[in-house]
Amino acid sequence: MRTALLLSGGMDSIAIAYWKKPEVAITIAYGQCASRAEVRAASAACEVLGIEHHVIEADLQALGSGDMAGRAASELAPVSEWWPFRNQMLVTLAAMKAVAIDVDKLLIGTLRTDGVHADGTTEFLAAMNAVLACQEGAIALEAPAIELSGAELVKVSGVPREVLAWAHSCHVANEACGICRGCAKHYSVLEELGVAPY
Repeated sequence: MRTALLLSGGMDSIAIAYWKKPEVAITIAYGQCASRAEVRAASAACEVLGIEHHVIEADLQALGSGDMAGRAASELAPVSEWWPFRNQMLVTLAAMKAVAIDVDKLLIGTLRTDGVHADGTTEFLAAMNAVLACQEGAIALEAPAIELSGAELVKVSGVPREVLAWAHSCHVANEACGICRGCAKHYSVLEELGVAPY
């Protein structure tokens, strides 16, 4: 079985890359404000870990909203970074690539604490897994950290600090702004782990 990880370059997905050691990582630059930094972080982590890395360029910025798109959040947004159907889009694009490179299983970095988003729930994951399973390729979708928080994932994964240091979690820029929800989560996890920020 050949496994791929949807690798954003953030703390969670880098920890999963170290923990699960997939053969392949897929990073998607979909028009998000921090796309260059995310690709750079994911590429660096893959090089260190010896993981085959594929980058998909698909500029969907015009369809985004909220912090990640550099726009005001939609009235539907549960939180400021909400991008409509984002995980559905990311899983679909990654699966399109996965079929072409003979991947059987696709991992995503959803955590227990991501349930504020409808596409961060076990119900969403089950639905997307069913969609992929009924199509050619029958790719299985899994979220190995769905029962964990960010700090619990880092502990379980055993990812070394020097690998985790590549992570880019900022939602709004290619350099960490220090104040968006992505940066706040990053620093909160480090604090919970008793680690000083990089």
